[in-house]
Amino acid sequence: MPHSLVLNLLPQSPIPPGFTSGKHLHALFLSLVSTVEPELANQLHANQGNKAFTLSPLQVSPPPHPSTHPPIHWNHLQSVPPNTPCWWRISLLDDRLFSRLNPLWLNLNPQHPWHLGPADLHITSILGTRQSTQPWANFSSYGQLCEQASEQERKLILQFCTPTAFRQGKYDSAMPTPERVFGSLLRRWNAYSGQDFPKAILESLQPSYFEIRTQLATDPRSQFQHTGAQTSPCNQFMGCVGKVTYQILGRVDTEAVKQLNTLANYAFYAGVGRKTPMGMGMSRRVDG
Repeated sequence: MPHSLVLNLLPQSPIPPGFTSGKHLHALFLSLVSTVEPELANQLHANQGNKAFTLSPLQVSPPPHPSTHPPIHWNHLQSVPPNTPCWWRISLLDDRLFSRLNPLWLNLNPQHPWHLGPADLHITSILGTRQSTQPWANFSSYGQLCEQASEQERKLILQFCTPTAFRQGKYDSAMPTPERVFGSLLRRWNAYSGQDFPKAILESLQPSYFEIRTQLATDPRSQFQHTGAQTSPCNQFMGCVGKVTYQILGRVDTEAVKQLNTLANYAFYAGVGRKTPMGMGMSRRVDG
């Protein structure tokens, strides 16, 4: 059962810009896991294959009357001041992972300090169901995702909320082709759902409308090098953000249409492309 949990955070000291995404939030997640199962934290850290979780960048909470889906920020240029309400999304794709972490969610101490780089913060609450002011919290069983998917809808619109990139040979590509996007979703679905979809369903997909831009993102694992008076990241890649409409074309049976709609809905939990445990590829399906 995929879960999308939103943790409400309150920093007790300033959070510097370089600590609001990437490996620092990844380290915070592993610290949370290690409080209930240290060996599980080691396993998650060592796993280089399909990760069973995704993480968002740190978000500063919006004003009291936010839009339905406020934009996601992945790069803070200034420190987050103390006592600024923030939130952070963790999605879990494996039922077993969620159940093993249940003691963490049930016994959370809001007074316990956690460390995000040099900053201390408190986790004040955890949301596990969709809220009017927090649409990124939700849950659904894999069976429900299948049952609720349309058998007729042939237009699939995905929004890439944080920079999204795909591995192409030795390099990264920012182009969200149907094979890369839905191939990524298909691999994660087949890894965790217990009900495999055939790869052949991807053959009927074609992009019909692009509303995207490229976005330079720093590899969260990169180190920094000094070049004269400047300091620059050693490793950067191009990701895409924005919306793409994919169309199901040709004579396709209702089962394949349903499976493709299921994968489009699954993007909310699974993310798309590379480095989703580092805040990249945060995605969702949107209406036309």
